[in-house]
Amino acid sequence: MKPPHLLIVSPALAAANNGNWQTAWRWSRLLRPAFEVTIAQSWNGAPFDALLALHAGRSADSIARWARAQGVSSAAPGLGVVLTGTDLYRDIQTDAAAQASLAYAQQLVVLQDCAPEALPAAVRSKARVIFQSASPRQTAVKPERHLRAVMVGHLRGEKSPHTLFAAARLLKAQPDIFIDHIGGALDPELGRQARACAAECPRYRWLGELPHEATRRRIQRAQVLVHTSRMEGGAHVVMEAVCSGTPVLASKIAGNVGMLGARYAGYFDHDAAQQLADMLLRCRAEQTRTDGFYSLIQTQCASRAALFAPAAEKAGLLTLVHDLLRPTPNPEKFPTHACA
Repeated sequence: MKPPHLLIVSPALAAANNGNWQTAWRWSRLLRPAFEVTIAQSWNGAPFDALLALHAGRSADSIARWARAQGVSSAAPGLGVVLTGTDLYRDIQTDAAAQASLAYAQQLVVLQDCAPEALPAAVRSKARVIFQSASPRQTAVKPERHLRAVMVGHLRGEKSPHTLFAAARLLKAQPDIFIDHIGGALDPELGRQARACAAECPRYRWLGELPHEATRRRIQRAQVLVHTSRMEGGAHVVMEAVCSGTPVLASKIAGNVGMLGARYAGYFDHDAAQQLADMLLRCRAEQTRTDGFYSLIQTQCASRAALFAPAAEKAGLLTLVHDLLRPTPNPEKFPTHACA
């Protein structure tokens, strides 16, 4: 018997090498062979048994077409909508198309524990948390003669790279703290700023865009990952660091707290470059202590790793798609997580 055919709509395809594509590609692999899976940037009306759309705003046209084809204005059969950070923390506040996507969806998928709190109360019962996953990597031996931090993310405003530039300048006289910055310049002005920072700060390097495997190796070898974003739906790079034995210093925003937990010690206030610089100095000063700050964030990150296991993500996805294929799903069966 032929398996059901699922379409994953992703605003970005392989050439973009961004979070949306990584999610779509990974989900297609996790869902096979139970389902036949196609990835496309939009739905053109071809027959599919279910549609899983990444991004309520950018995939809004496909979402609306699917609902209209079903003849409904809400809870369209077979329609799942996956919410990103810009959906949750920007677009659904003001964008009518993104708001409509919430109503059209039979099921809403969010990627971290704090995300349901950002949804309107009227649609919150449709939401479930499915943490993304990363394959585990053996923790690399971390050299003790220096501290190497890595930040991963294309240079655009939502990622707040200016915070890293400012922290690098605060640390430019520090001889044993190195900063590698990976990501393409989606904003040319931020690319100019990265080059200026590299010229001024000898231990800051902007490496540009790298292949995914090369990026993972750099995360694995680094002593710490820095994540400065102002909005996130559930950053893939955070879980890749956790699953590689590399602790994280992250901006204290809902998307990061939903990944790392409310009690995590490695948060700095968004846009607080001095706090980030001080944390990097503290990591370096206590790098070899078993009772210090660096050891604490290592332990706390390790305690979250099971949430990001591929088996857990696969189980959540299979349950989601089976639910989308049922005529009368019961969303109360899937309570959302607490943000803690």
